[in-house]
Amino acid sequence: MVFMRFRPQLIASSLCRVPKPSRTLAPPPLAAAAAARRRSLAASLSFSSSSYSMAGAEPSEDALRRALAERQAAVDAQAEAVRSLKAAGAKEGVDAAVEALKALKIEAGAAARRLQASVGSGGGAAREEMRQAVVNTLERKLFYIPSFKIYRGVAGLYDYGPPGCAVKSNVLAFWRQHFVLEENMLEVDCPCVTPEVVLKASGHVEKFTDLMVKDEKTGTCYRADHLLKDFCKDKLEKDLTLSPEMAGEFKHVLAVLDDLSPEELGAKIKDYGIVSPDTKNPLSAPYPFNLMFQTSIGPTGLSVGYMRPETAQGIFVNFKDLYYYNGQKLPFAAAQIGQAFRNEISPRQGLLRVREFTLAEIEHFVDPEDKSHPKFADVADLEFLMFPRELQLSGESAKLRKLSEAVSKGTVNNETLGYFIGRVYLFLTRLGIDKSRLRFRQHLPNEMAHYAADCWDAEIECSYGWIECVGIADRSAYDLKAHSEKSGVPLVAHEKFSKPREVEKLVIVPSKKDLGLAFKGNQKMVVEALEAMSEKEAMDMKATLESKGETNFQVCTLGKDVVITKKMVSISMEKKMEHQRVFTPSVIEPSFGIGRIIYCLFEHSFYTRPSKSEEEQLNVFRFPPIVAPIKCTVFPLVKNQEFDNAAKVLDKELTAAGISHIIDTTGISIGRRYARTDEIGVPFAVTVDSATEVTIRERDSKQQVRVGIDEVASVVKQLTEGQSTWTDVEFKYPSHIGPQGDQE
Repeated sequence: MVFMRFRPQLIASSLCRVPKPSRTLAPPPLAAAAAARRRSLAASLSFSSSSYSMAGAEPSEDALRRALAERQAAVDAQAEAVRSLKAAGAKEGVDAAVEALKALKIEAGAAARRLQASVGSGGGAAREEMRQAVVNTLERKLFYIPSFKIYRGVAGLYDYGPPGCAVKSNVLAFWRQHFVLEENMLEVDCPCVTPEVVLKASGHVEKFTDLMVKDEKTGTCYRADHLLKDFCKDKLEKDLTLSPEMAGEFKHVLAVLDDLSPEELGAKIKDYGIVSPDTKNPLSAPYPFNLMFQTSIGPTGLSVGYMRPETAQGIFVNFKDLYYYNGQKLPFAAAQIGQAFRNEISPRQGLLRVREFTLAEIEHFVDPEDKSHPKFADVADLEFLMFPRELQLSGESAKLRKLSEAVSKGTVNNETLGYFIGRVYLFLTRLGIDKSRLRFRQHLPNEMAHYAADCWDAEIECSYGWIECVGIADRSAYDLKAHSEKSGVPLVAHEKFSKPREVEKLVIVPSKKDLGLAFKGNQKMVVEALEAMSEKEAMDMKATLESKGETNFQVCTLGKDVVITKKMVSISMEKKMEHQRVFTPSVIEPSFGIGRIIYCLFEHSFYTRPSKSEEEQLNVFRFPPIVAPIKCTVFPLVKNQEFDNAAKVLDKELTAAGISHIIDTTGISIGRRYARTDEIGVPFAVTVDSATEVTIRERDSKQQVRVGIDEVASVVKQLTEGQSTWTDVEFKYPSHIGPQGDQE
């Protein structure tokens, strides 16, 4: 978009040519006012160089907003000058003043368009159009559809159709190959129904909530942070008159949204005048809503259970048995694929926010004193977009960074966490996720739990913006400690010493009675924070308590400092001889939202190309062969018994090789058959035009090679399993341009 540079000297000179009204037309005060207006306008036209960028540099959003505000002020001043001239009855100079006003409006319009492009709303229509094309194709081809469609559906529930099931199955198969087999992980499969006691220990019963508001008249429920987020984003993208100060405030709200208390969130909603989006009715104050589906176990209803909100807890409670199964050796990893359930307040964005979804989670148990990884060198040289917290806090964008550098400089907390970040990057890009639209964002301090050492999200950009699809966190020892305390079963690991050692151990003993009296319902969070202290933090607290009797102590989960007195906690270092070291392992947890990954893959794989007649656009999914729902199609060129028999032979050979395929003997043109299978992402098409040789066509290049009929299954299998590439096939077999060509 061309940005018309403002030319203050031209407009000012035009105004200077306006004759001063005669005494008979305008009294001296009006003439003086007109002169003052001209001086004011000239001053308003003297923009500083910071209002807009010099050639070759991209202006900031704030600079663009200031430039637009200044131009709009100039328009207002000139409009007032025109009105004054007309009111005074001046006949000369009015036309010139009007022309100057038109020129100013053009400049203001150009500044508005530049700002609109900068904040992204200029591409909103294109994103929406692309998204609609993708979703329409996915639903028409039965990749997925709303559940219970004939009963008008239920928000947040979707069914996968045949091609969608195949894509999902292929993604999960590749996940198992890439992670479970590569790392020799222990795979488990735990029930979806979870007893309440387990989820109380993990904190889900108490803390797994979102803040909700209600339409005060209809009772319709909305997620409070979503309403505030949508309002701020809408203002930033669409309100071009927004001052830089207000824009900065809205950006700050978006940055700290996850850290706002119910009171702060309610105050913002009230201050901004946010109302029910459907009825415009006023909203209630925000209040917490637990996202878990509650159920009962057994006929009495006395045993409370929940549909699990994640799959991880099943792994944690089985740690002791898995540790023994693994020969009591660390590190080791356990993995689980399964359904999880979250009773979303207001599901939206299709597959991105649903009430039942598939998670694939890994819990990698490691010695907290040694978080190195023997295979880190395999991923150390990977370079990709990283978005550490310092870039986020300074308002910068993600930057390409080598993983080894991020780990060595401490941006990524440790090698094992870095290793899994690298492996996640390889997994997503091999699936077909665009490298330029994938970034790893580090959690800000206000997002992280007090026990977490470091957290990163793999975020994928789609038409909805940047979407968190994988979380990779160092959760320290929190989960195993929580279940040990609740169950009374120690979930620990052992390191046996060749000789007894004298060791000095930090002992922190909170006084639950005194803490309970002081903090009541917040006692548990204070205890957890005290027990999670490092040795340095604990000894500093001990020194302060001994000298002053009390100290301020930050409890992250409460979001504030509390006062700890000497009688509330005992801290000491004890020496003793030990034959073994007993410790609670730390956990590195990569957690994959499979539905979100698949939806982003759909968007990244989708493109259109013109048909041969160029009268219509053809939809294509460029799925990599490893995830394509169907690996190849077989087309007899014409209805012919010889060709049909050859197709049947290929059918048997492809089936025996385990290759999913379609035999299409319809009478439509070969080009239309190609187009029909391109639309569901089939990478290879076999056209039967003789009993001994066939052509194999590659979907995206539309190139064809000639292959013996007895080699087809082998060639396609090697292509779909990644053992060879299309370039290899083109080098080995003669290219072919048959008389049928591509007739799309």
